[in-house]
Amino acid sequence: MASVRFDFEQIAPTERFSLLTSTVVPRPIALVTSLDQDGNLNAAPYSFFGLISHDPPLIALGILPHPEGRMKDTGQNIQATGEFVVNLVSEALAEAMNVTCIDAPPGIDEVQLAKLDPAPSGKIRPPRVSASPVAFECVVHTSLSFGPDQLMVVGRIVQAHVCEACVLDPETCSINTPALNLIGGMHGARWYARTADLFGMDRPSWATWKRPE
Repeated sequence: MASVRFDFEQIAPTERFSLLTSTVVPRPIALVTSLDQDGNLNAAPYSFFGLISHDPPLIALGILPHPEGRMKDTGQNIQATGEFVVNLVSEALAEAMNVTCIDAPPGIDEVQLAKLDPAPSGKIRPPRVSASPVAFECVVHTSLSFGPDQLMVVGRIVQAHVCEACVLDPETCSINTPALNLIGGMHGARWYARTADLFGMDRPSWATWKRPE
């Protein structure tokens, strides 16, 4: 397959961003809720986000600089309190999630702005989004500053909330994943993907592998 080379040590950061977000798709969306030291609620979506371990249960969140040249409110809040909630985004929440992208000044409650209802968390102070089909209560496991006003946060999940209608068996933690109807981030700043178009494959086993004759 012919390819075009892109030298990441030569191209500008904006061009790297465009290339990465156009190729690493779909990306799960974390609608992060957090509190500042005064208890003010903040919500913002992040697609530089992913699951990295189940034992311990860890997720990673990449927080890029604010366009105004400062740390984003989410990053400031997490650094100050050590707690946050990752609310996953269903198609029904897409428009509200998009509202929380707004370039509001610090102190504005994006949850209220997007007409979302907060619900109490069980183990941490920041509330979750009640309409989210999956919400993970997290405490900071570790964090790393990788540039001015940039932060990678690794959060340890201490409690999860999953829509009751999507839980097949709570004893075995069996979930009806398609019923969650989650969406993912795609290319550009406005494109998203549904997760309803699926196909299945059985994983091969070396013990039963048959070499082509």
